[in-house]
Amino acid sequence: MAYTAEQLAGNCAFLTSIRFLAGQTRSMFDAGPRLARLLASHQRWLLTQTAYALHLEYDPRDPTSGFTAVRLTGRITAHKVASRNTVLAFIEELYTYRFIAHTPGDERRRPRHFEPATVSHQAMFAWIHANLAALDLLDGGERAAVFQANPSLMRLVQPRIARHCLEDAGWREPPAQVALFLWTEAGGLVVDNFMARMEPEDTEAGKFLVGRVETRALAADFMMSRTHLQRLLAKAAQRGCVGWHDEPRKTHLWISRDFVEEYCAWQAVKFAYVDEAFEWAKARIDELAG
Repeated sequence: MAYTAEQLAGNCAFLTSIRFLAGQTRSMFDAGPRLARLLASHQRWLLTQTAYALHLEYDPRDPTSGFTAVRLTGRITAHKVASRNTVLAFIEELYTYRFIAHTPGDERRRPRHFEPATVSHQAMFAWIHANLAALDLLDGGERAAVFQANPSLMRLVQPRIARHCLEDAGWREPPAQVALFLWTEAGGLVVDNFMARMEPEDTEAGKFLVGRVETRALAADFMMSRTHLQRLLAKAAQRGCVGWHDEPRKTHLWISRDFVEEYCAWQAVKFAYVDEAFEWAKARIDELAG
């Protein structure tokens, strides 16, 4: 039985899963920084997941199906995630950096179909595998191992996750404190960095200690401007999400318990859909095999 979002958010061990995934996300960033940035803001996360799902849902009997500019624009604008121009610019960026390519034979056809490059397939598989491994930490399950051994599950799992997450306002529209980071460029990478580094056992008055944070080095690491990062942290500090132990030097950071709890509750929505999609896909495969 798959976890519900409420069960995950109420599980005292869930923070361990969140921090594990944050660490895995950092490893994925190190392996492919430019590609990893596609998941580093929430808008791009929704665009990426939806585009990939459209590709997997392609039906040769329906030439309008699959990953096309029209299909992606229609699905994204229907939920007011991004404008048509933003979607088209996103597709152009993917194509420029060779994360997608025209489907062979479609170069001059309309609608023109796109398909992910090998590196994009690998990255999406790694992302789902990491989420399943994080769930396994909660109950000693074998989701990640089963997924690794049965890569065909990908075609069933990913579109279901993408569709549910896009349609659920609880995930599509992050709560205020989380949105402050997640709707900004590379904001997701910043949050993952803080979550992976914080010490849950080292707390004081509703704060988790993150440790020394050098904004110049962190900004360079994530290919963002230092000014942008400093403004982001200043806004977060004004809301009480983060703060500094050594004002005015601002080198040792803390993150509030309220922010962490809000972030975990939001992540629980996505994790629940990942777990549900995996259980559903596995049952389908088992049924066909039987």
